[in-house]
Amino acid sequence: MTTPPNPNLALRGAVDLGALAAAREAQQQAQARKADPTASKVIIDVTEASFESDVIAASQSVPVVVDLWATWCGPCKQLSPILEKLAVEYAGKWILAKVDVDAEQQIAAAFRVQSIPTIVAVIKGQVLPLFQGALPEPQVRQYIDELLRVATEAGLSGPVDQAAPAPAEPEEDPRWDLAADAIEAGQWDEAIALYEQLRAVDPEQAAAAIAQVALVRRTDGVDPVAALADADADPMDLAKARVAADVDVARGVPEVAFERLLTIVRATAGDEKAAAREALVDLFGLVGDSDPAVISARTKLANALF
Repeated sequence: MTTPPNPNLALRGAVDLGALAAAREAQQQAQARKADPTASKVIIDVTEASFESDVIAASQSVPVVVDLWATWCGPCKQLSPILEKLAVEYAGKWILAKVDVDAEQQIAAAFRVQSIPTIVAVIKGQVLPLFQGALPEPQVRQYIDELLRVATEAGLSGPVDQAAPAPAEPEEDPRWDLAADAIEAGQWDEAIALYEQLRAVDPEQAAAAIAQVALVRRTDGVDPVAALADADADPMDLAKARVAADVDVARGVPEVAFERLLTIVRATAGDEKAAAREALVDLFGLVGDSDPAVISARTKLANALF
């Protein structure tokens, strides 16, 4: 059931760049792991660029457990600490490779991830599905013990030190925190300028941050209740629909936002149709290509255009 908008809810607070906060939290956790000599050897963050060495090559010497997760995923936050604890406890008998599916969509696609968390193992380059969802520690331990039994039969028994070494993680760039501070102060231009600089550090995260800041800027000072009412009263007015669509995304119902703009795409032609399509595509980029609402709306858009 869709939750009605709170008229007292400040949109900046509604959006509040929760994804960025979660990403910063994940970065801090990665830094904490790096400071722990044991954890830094057995728990690694994997990207598409490092996948071959961190997962495939390493799996020739030691089993690799791949944790496919996302910063916004509640069950992931329950499961990941269990996996990390066990990785340290087993002291190098296996490696925990963490993959953020939002940032590494090609890896997620390669593993055919349908839901998260998804946990798979890799032994000598071969993928073995383990389980999906958050499980209690005793069950996770059972999966790990069975994995180690299979790995032993496959001839893998060496500690992690014999596996391909994981590259050291770079120090966190202080500009991420500076940009977050600028957002809190409502200094949109400064935040965007910092994120533009950070494209060289992490292009995907920086682009997502810029899109989120742009949304917060567009909705800053907007009365969400009035914006939705205006658009509902005149659904073919593109300007009103765009404002309302921003509000819909900010309050967590992107499918409603997409349908507003799709209505105009279906009913118009020429420049107005193109403008509605452009607004819709911009929101797709903000919400994320892997989001089910985006996938559904893209199909509807294609049908509307062709």
